[in-house]
Amino acid sequence: MVYNELKLENQICFRLYTASRLIIQAYTPMLNTLGITYPQYLALMVLWEKSPLPVNTIAKKLLLETNTITPLLQRLEKENLVKRQKSEVDKRCQMVDLTPLGKEMQEKAINLIPSGMAERLSICPLNINDYINLSKELDTIINSLKK
Repeated sequence: MVYNELKLENQICFRLYTASRLIIQAYTPMLNTLGITYPQYLALMVLWEKSPLPVNTIAKKLLLETNTITPLLQRLEKENLVKRQKSEVDKRCQMVDLTPLGKEMQEKAINLIPSGMAERLSICPLNINDYINLSKELDTIINSLKK
């Protein structure tokens, strides 16, 4: 028996998964130029907005667990893009700050990624308002599902 509810073509999750995978794939050549992965790029974007931040704040902003974000931050630290240190206020809290190289990467990223993604997405018939509305709709789904 075939159940319509279980057909791949009827699944929003498959569309979201595929769109996410293909967008990350479109970012990859630009991120390779910078020498970072997509998850590292997300963590750096959080820190470019405000730095230093506690590890758990970065994890919350990315909707990840701290045990997921910690190895990612360790790799960024090995690349000298961030530095981690104990908080002066609460020694149990680890703070993450950008290094000069991490700040410099922001300048490289701003000159590479937005225009690169705009070019990649120019083949899509959506306009800026469509992307704004799509972001709002996705935020609704995310906010409804997050813990």
